[in-house]
Amino acid sequence: MPEILSIGGIDVRVIRSARRTLTLEVKPDGEAVVRAPATLGTARIRAFLMEKQRWLTAHVSAARERSARAGDQPPMSVPEIRALVKREMPAFLERLDRYAKALGVSYGKVTLRRMKSRWGSCSAQGGLSFNVALLLAPPEVRDSVAVHELCHRLVMNHSDRFYRYVYSVCPDYDWLHAWLKEHGAGLMARVGISA
Repeated sequence: MPEILSIGGIDVRVIRSARRTLTLEVKPDGEAVVRAPATLGTARIRAFLMEKQRWLTAHVSAARERSARAGDQPPMSVPEIRALVKREMPAFLERLDRYAKALGVSYGKVTLRRMKSRWGSCSAQGGLSFNVALLLAPPEVRDSVAVHELCHRLVMNHSDRFYRYVYSVCPDYDWLHAWLKEHGAGLMARVGISA
């Protein structure tokens, strides 16, 4: 059974591991997670969370609001989609470069397309294509798709070896992939992609 601490009415899942520091994160759907050294006492973790309570409350609230709105908005116009690409693409490309360096891979041309059934693809020549709807997802979800496609520069299938590379850079990949499965149709609808 997972260890849960409640701070100001917010449940925070505790994940203990062989690490030295405490970190707090809020997932795209508003779930709060604190990562702690395996030997650290619960009282110290609770004190850390109390120090971060204002930050935690604000980020959980914002994430839940974004998640709830994801599929409840009308489709974007072509100018709105262009503005989205202009605004979000530079940061996405910067993070793509960072992950490529971490994996020790290169890639070719990056394109955005309206794809009905995929979030990304990688050609044998190293070209990367991403679904434009991905730019509406939280940054960590975008990152998981970017890492997935970059790992195809190392392994062009979905073998265990491929996923070892994915998890080495994106340990929360399964959770982020599940978020995309749950909210993806709403994101696609926003850019005019029907199921």
